[in-house]
Amino acid sequence: MTLAYGVLDDLGVCARVDGRVVDLSGLDPVFDASSLNGFMARGPEFWEETAARVERGFDLGDALSLGMPFEVADYVDFYSSLAHATNLGRMFRPDAEPLLPNWRWLPVGYHGRAGTVVPSGTPVRRPSGQRRPPGSDAPSFGPSARLDIELEAGFVIGVPSRLGEPVPVERALDHVFGMVLVNDWSARDIQAWEYQPLGPFLGKSFATSVSHWVVPLSELAGRRMPAAAPQEPEPLPYLREEPWAFDIPLEVELNGAVIARSNTRHLYWSVAQQIAHLTANGASLRTGDLLATGTISGPSREERGSFIELSWNGSEPIELPDGSTRTFLEDGDEVVLRGEPLGEVRGRIEPSVSS
Repeated sequence: MTLAYGVLDDLGVCARVDGRVVDLSGLDPVFDASSLNGFMARGPEFWEETAARVERGFDLGDALSLGMPFEVADYVDFYSSLAHATNLGRMFRPDAEPLLPNWRWLPVGYHGRAGTVVPSGTPVRRPSGQRRPPGSDAPSFGPSARLDIELEAGFVIGVPSRLGEPVPVERALDHVFGMVLVNDWSARDIQAWEYQPLGPFLGKSFATSVSHWVVPLSELAGRRMPAAAPQEPEPLPYLREEPWAFDIPLEVELNGAVIARSNTRHLYWSVAQQIAHLTANGASLRTGDLLATGTISGPSREERGSFIELSWNGSEPIELPDGSTRTFLEDGDEVVLRGEPLGEVRGRIEPSVSS
């Protein structure tokens, strides 16, 4: 049985079971809700009971309208792909070591904006902000000219933790309900001007898209495999575990053409290590927290999970089957990220308000 959970507009919590969609409202009052949060907060024992009963739900057929699957509490975006971090380092620091000194010691990340996480299919309006083109002495304000995607996975927290109590790496997965696919839309020109010294802000906060279905972590157990790369140097004790990742093939489609394929196996830091580091200072987990992996890129060109990598910062345009090329996204472009069994994340670019 392949299982995932979502939310139907105006109907409540549902499940996808081997391709069928079933209404769960008759199984427990917690499913008569507009999000998965109440269900996720009940914990692993109730999740297992539900999985065993889910086929008793009422079959809903195919004509369905799915909404945002969970209410996002906090949103953290990590930077956990070795190839992605290396590519950006080579791009922007060509005469230096690609990885910054801290990268192999801890899961680098930043806190994003939970209020702009949207479900698959939501149009994405081109953001405006300050950007300073190369050679200019001063910035100007206007629509981003370097709009990008980031192919990511995300983990959704079910069981919260207590403020002031770090979560040990060996118990971190007890808090995770499931996994989604994520597109962390990025305005590279806005990001480049603003990110020093405090990191991403307006270049990231305008939209992050997630898949409609949350796949329980238990459904992915058979996809857990040794990590593609060893962790060297050995992490500090609070992060130490046998390196692992999920084996989930991913692809990026632009206007109907697949332009990249990757895999979650290319992640260097695991979600357990991300949680252990996030809570190491006593920060708590909340039901509905979304922990994204950062762009998932592999070692070859066709495995790069962002336009800035695929076009090498605009110097190597991406060629499409119709003869057109892209370095970054144009208005009207539609991007679809896919990764079974996670489903898809779809988004079409709309013109900026100031266009």
